[in-house]
Amino acid sequence: MRRLKAQASVGAGWARSAAAWAAAGAAGALLAGCGTVAPPPGQAVPDHIDITLIGFNDLHGNMEPPRMAHTVQTASGPVAVPAGGMAYFASAMASLKSRNPHHAVVSAGDMVGASPLVSSLFLDEPTIEAVNAMHIDFNAVGNHEFDRGWRELLRLQQGGCEKFTVREPCQISQPFAGARFGFLAANTVRVEDGRTLLPATGIKRFTQGGATVTLGVIGLTLRATPTMVSPSGVAGLRFEDEADTANALIPQLKAQGADVIAVVIHEGGNTTAGVEATSCAGLSGDIVPILERLDPAVDVVVSGHTHQAYVCDYGTVNPAKPFLLTSAGQYGTLLTDIALRVDTRTRRVVSKSARNVIVQSEAFTGSQGRVDMTAAVPSFTADPVVQKIVDTYRAAAVPLAQRPVGQAAGPMRRVPTPSLESTLGNLVADAQLAATQAPEQGGAQLSFMNPGGLRADLVPDEQGLVRYGQLYAVQPFGNQLVVKTFTGAQIKAVLEQQFASGTNTVQRPRVLSVSAGFAYQFDRAQPPGARVSQLVLHGVPLQDDTPVRVVMSSYLDSGGDNFTVLTEGRDRLVGGLDLDALEAYFRTQSPVAVPATDRIRSAASTAPTAPAAPPAR
Repeated sequence: MRRLKAQASVGAGWARSAAAWAAAGAAGALLAGCGTVAPPPGQAVPDHIDITLIGFNDLHGNMEPPRMAHTVQTASGPVAVPAGGMAYFASAMASLKSRNPHHAVVSAGDMVGASPLVSSLFLDEPTIEAVNAMHIDFNAVGNHEFDRGWRELLRLQQGGCEKFTVREPCQISQPFAGARFGFLAANTVRVEDGRTLLPATGIKRFTQGGATVTLGVIGLTLRATPTMVSPSGVAGLRFEDEADTANALIPQLKAQGADVIAVVIHEGGNTTAGVEATSCAGLSGDIVPILERLDPAVDVVVSGHTHQAYVCDYGTVNPAKPFLLTSAGQYGTLLTDIALRVDTRTRRVVSKSARNVIVQSEAFTGSQGRVDMTAAVPSFTADPVVQKIVDTYRAAAVPLAQRPVGQAAGPMRRVPTPSLESTLGNLVADAQLAATQAPEQGGAQLSFMNPGGLRADLVPDEQGLVRYGQLYAVQPFGNQLVVKTFTGAQIKAVLEQQFASGTNTVQRPRVLSVSAGFAYQFDRAQPPGARVSQLVLHGVPLQDDTPVRVVMSSYLDSGGDNFTVLTEGRDRLVGGLDLDALEAYFRTQSPVAVPATDRIRSAASTAPTAPAAPPAR
């Protein structure tokens, strides 16, 4: 058995210019490795070649163990397994690679963005450097790769220190080298010329005993990306249909010799199966209609976005679509080990299977108590190369992260109440209002906060102390605050869009948190335009023609989360950062009380029929 030898162009080849990628167009494929080796004299060509495809998704820059556990069933009952951490993740990946020289590693997006402070403070350069050390092949970019705009996304691929954000690039690595693996985005197209922003596909070849098998990878970003990021960050781009894009690329990959087709897509679903189960039980979500339209020539679909873990033989759901569907949960706590056997004569996959591997790392104490290491599943040691990267950036971030900012009277969490507001959302709305109430700061009277902008719960320590790193984890995006004047009628229209705008629906609403002093009622049983009523601001019913100064994040100001009415308004004033406002609130209001969740009333006839839209931004 001969090990695949990647060409020397691999690595440096990823750093081609954006213009060169655009010139390649949708047909352009990145070459991760190739080789054709004649069999030794007297040795027959093998009947089959086994390929290991390793998948993961939604890493979100979790350099350090995320203090998460997966539950496994043992003979003595359920056992919690501590999981995650980039150095352990690297070790687990290396272990899977060592079992088969014919391997490829793919990521289904959101590798970066909405990251903890150790990565986000440095514009996610630490994550790219750590993943470089793991020697993966392709990342299909997700919506979070566009959080800082497509130009910053290209910088992460190409390297360099050009500044596209409020934060400084290249604070530690000077210069930043960029990703040594390929970013793929087949359905992300430049409006001006119709070419893809990044390569659409990738190719990797495996040779054994004179036989070569070729893997073709199609990378897709969810079509709804423009509704989940700041519109300015995707200006000039068009996100096309996922299934149509993939189906059109399959003949091109076949023409390039692809024997195995893997679709790596930042879209996903949910199942009711356990993390170690191989089952499609209860499969639902936005991935399903895509699968139903996907060409059956596809062998594997590696998915993401929902942060759920599953391994599903979709052929048991629809025999006409015999895909293997996988997802590795979130935050580097799992890796998907996919085994593909390819017949070297028919050039077809003759068997395929997958399992999710828990990246058991180190014990921790969380809100539910101590989670110890267990012998129920394998554990992994920290990879020293990746650990050094983690340690370097942690040392640079710790002084800022550990700085006390104030105290809280209790935990403030993202979990929605029956009225779909949350204590954490109300806290942030109040902090934004406090920062912009003064006339010179905008004269705000009302604040809106979107649930997807809240990325972590806020839990003080035993003494009630809250630290800067915790606030950063809550709001890592670095949005500016924007104050504009809206009429009462426009405010009502904004609230109606919670239930009827793009992906915001009655079944899956996206309810904004509002600041203290404002109240209203919604009834999802009512028709569009009549679901919101009884708007009251500081005890006075809000009239349609009443002008109100409203503060929101720059994300909402640009129409994010389908709130297009928020792009309207007049007398726009741009202020400071949302995180600075939250920190100032703790410094002036400590100990901060847990906000009441009585600002929004849900009519009795509108009992939820489906969960509220998750903070998948």
